[in-house]
Amino acid sequence: MEIDDPTPGPGQVLLKMTAAGLCHSDIAVMSWTKEQYRGELPLTLGHECVGTIIDASAGSRELITMGEKVLVYGPWGCGRCRQCAQGYENYCYNAGKFGIFPPGLGRAGGLAEYMLVDRARYLVPIGDLDPITAAPLTDAGLTPYHAVMHSLPKLKAHSTAVVFGVGGLGHVAIQLLKHLTPSTVIALDVSEKNLELARKVGADYVFKSDQDAVKSVKDLTEGLGAEVVFDFVGIQATADLGAQMTHVRGDWNLVGIGGGVAKVGFGLLPYECQVFSPYWGTRADLYDVVDLARKGIINIHTEKYALDDAPEAYRRLEAGEIVGRAVIDPTLKESVLE
Repeated sequence: MEIDDPTPGPGQVLLKMTAAGLCHSDIAVMSWTKEQYRGELPLTLGHECVGTIIDASAGSRELITMGEKVLVYGPWGCGRCRQCAQGYENYCYNAGKFGIFPPGLGRAGGLAEYMLVDRARYLVPIGDLDPITAAPLTDAGLTPYHAVMHSLPKLKAHSTAVVFGVGGLGHVAIQLLKHLTPSTVIALDVSEKNLELARKVGADYVFKSDQDAVKSVKDLTEGLGAEVVFDFVGIQATADLGAQMTHVRGDWNLVGIGGGVAKVGFGLLPYECQVFSPYWGTRADLYDVVDLARKGIINIHTEKYALDDAPEAYRRLEAGEIVGRAVIDPTLKESVLE
């Protein structure tokens, strides 16, 4: 639908959009009932956003540079609680209380020609990065970086890391693991195309994500399992497999939002296995991710679409036909679909 061009209010910055990544979180939001959804309607999707600064309110004008290319940090916080004070706006105590929603996941996002950003602090310069490959850094790059950094102490020499799901987040996680750690990296997926992508970005071993995968991981680890398991799918099937291949005193990171449930209790998991459910990452993390991208250490595989192609791109994403990340280019005037 057509909406009015936005005008920046107090503290806000206006962007002309150049890229917006598509995520399974968008599909989750679209599947919710009115009772489950608490944000504004109608909703403009898009929480992986890159744009050019074209306007700002008086309260933000002195904090920004007109014409600068920036990406948008997504998990907005109150800025005042203890979590925000420590830099963890992604875990803000008051976001729900004050109705502070991430762009595209409760308030207007970047899947449009223009986007309003509430505070200048949410903008991170991208320099000469391509907006199409930069946009996914805000989630597909940031989320696995935050998860990997959390478990970094356990990823030492002779360690093994398992990555479930070599999609938008998983193929970045593999690159991060290979750059930041000496770990052997095992990639698991149901798609041969995704497994081929895993090989290209550095996975040491790739296997189909089925019941045989547990034996494959155990065989490569002398029967002990992986020190860290990253599940970027999060359905019950992958959750059940992850529990079986985690090392004693290992980390099990449930990142994907597929609805899977970790079965935790004495005898159900290896001793001292820690289960984590990380959410996005910090602004400091995002600056690190942008630096890694500018150095060419991480490269995001993308498929580019025009704004009018978004419904078909979402269909392909839900059907598992996207390799890497689908990104919308709002500046394209014609469909790129054949």
